[in-house]
Amino acid sequence: MAFDRVWHATAGNGPVRIMFIHGWFWDHGVFSQTFEEIDGHRFTYAAFDIRGYGKSGNIPGKYSVEEIAADAINVANDLGWSDFHVLGHSMGGKAAQKLAIRNAGRVRSIVAVTPVPASALPFDQSLRALFDNACDENASAAAIIGQSVSHRLSARWTTELLRRTRETASPEAFRKYMHSFIEDDFSDEAKGLTARMLVLSGEHDGGLPDDVVRFVYGQLYPHAAIETIANSGHYPMLETPLYFASRIERFFDGVAE
Repeated sequence: MAFDRVWHATAGNGPVRIMFIHGWFWDHGVFSQTFEEIDGHRFTYAAFDIRGYGKSGNIPGKYSVEEIAADAINVANDLGWSDFHVLGHSMGGKAAQKLAIRNAGRVRSIVAVTPVPASALPFDQSLRALFDNACDENASAAAIIGQSVSHRLSARWTTELLRRTRETASPEAFRKYMHSFIEDDFSDEAKGLTARMLVLSGEHDGGLPDDVVRFVYGQLYPHAAIETIANSGHYPMLETPLYFASRIERFFDGVAE
């Protein structure tokens, strides 16, 4: 690969090809339990670390949602994938929307998991300050993680997710991605996303509540199926891994709408 290509890896050898895009906290490892459960005979899946994170940590960039989408299509090109499915989590869900809108002929379907919408986020001053502070302060970052699962999980789990994030994400990338997923607005392009779509919200997601996800995504993408994952907050791939893997398998395999 060219020196500016992000790191990626694949697993499985099935005919259904899926691109995974991780979010703001942690890197591609957030999907590690999902990868263990997916049927590698039916599916081939690819995951990459976005610029400034993990094994792509030394790759410079603008660190934006649009750049993530551009890197994803480059990964698909490197793999020789003429068409594929995409799954994006949180910030990665916003990038997945951009990817599908800009590459309508290649992205066959999309699963958006507790996803940041295509619109800008309507943060008030105090909430924006919390996210700004999270770039430097562990207490603020831990507060965001805790709220995203409605403070249902252990302090050890929150600390471990934050530790992995600090280890994998460069401070510059972490801050710039935060600005991008909060401020970027391409909702006017939403009508360009016509691919089959499943939106998964978390019953206990305190950051992107289920009712908000249903309202916003129902307006943006009237054709999308929107479902709530019970007993989960913002990280269903970690909180309810077996159900999560089974649900996305059924969707990508076309068994369930």
